[in-house]
Amino acid sequence: MPNGGLLEGKHAFITGASSGIGAAAARVFCREGASVTLAARRPERLAALVGELCAEGYEAQYVVVDVSRNEQVAAGVAQAVGRFGKLDVAFNNAGVAAEGTPMHLMSDEVYDTLMDTNVRGIWNCLRHEITAMLGRGGAIVNTSSTAGLVATPVAAPYIAAKHAVIGLTKAVAAEYAASGIRVNALVPGATHSEMTDAWMAKVPGVADELARAALLPRIAAPEEIAEAAAWLSSDRASFVVGATVPVDGGWTVR
Repeated sequence: MPNGGLLEGKHAFITGASSGIGAAAARVFCREGASVTLAARRPERLAALVGELCAEGYEAQYVVVDVSRNEQVAAGVAQAVGRFGKLDVAFNNAGVAAEGTPMHLMSDEVYDTLMDTNVRGIWNCLRHEITAMLGRGGAIVNTSSTAGLVATPVAAPYIAAKHAVIGLTKAVAAEYAASGIRVNALVPGATHSEMTDAWMAKVPGVADELARAALLPRIAAPEEIAEAAAWLSSDRASFVVGATVPVDGGWTVR
């Protein structure tokens, strides 16, 4: 077994784990000593990642979960606890975006999809994760976005959803801190991922525009966001609760 680190001996449940920040978190959390249960909707991606991690000597399993479906989340968390006997850490990272559309032209379907995954998905996860952590404590990190702090045009439901994630994080932190469960929100800036890269490829010049807007003028690697999630999930962040933590290269400073 490789040497551990920040998360030595902990078991982590990671959603949105088939690509991007979630897949990077799977690798970082394992490197830091955690065993992991990886959740997402694409079994072939999850199986490949779990195979990679297990070949390197880590403990990992996957569950196929659509976080907008409460019964699937319940089954996924139950499988995590069933195999590893506990749940110490949860990284609620699953999310979706939509193409930029003026609000008056936005369809109900797009609004519902964004809210169901980005807000209801975290709501579903929190309920089952907290149930598993009560009596022993734990750490939960919810992925929001710079869109949870500031607004830009043609993205109203996405911005509303990511603001809601921060509000939900604060509410749950206030309710469960006394139970030893720390809940925080991570706010990534522009980050290379399957979803973001596809969007940037469709919109000429947007990658350069995003990079120039940050104090560190570049797009983040997913591993950089995962490193922050690992720290927030660790005992090194033991006095951090209810926080909204930007990892955005200084984008929200401007």
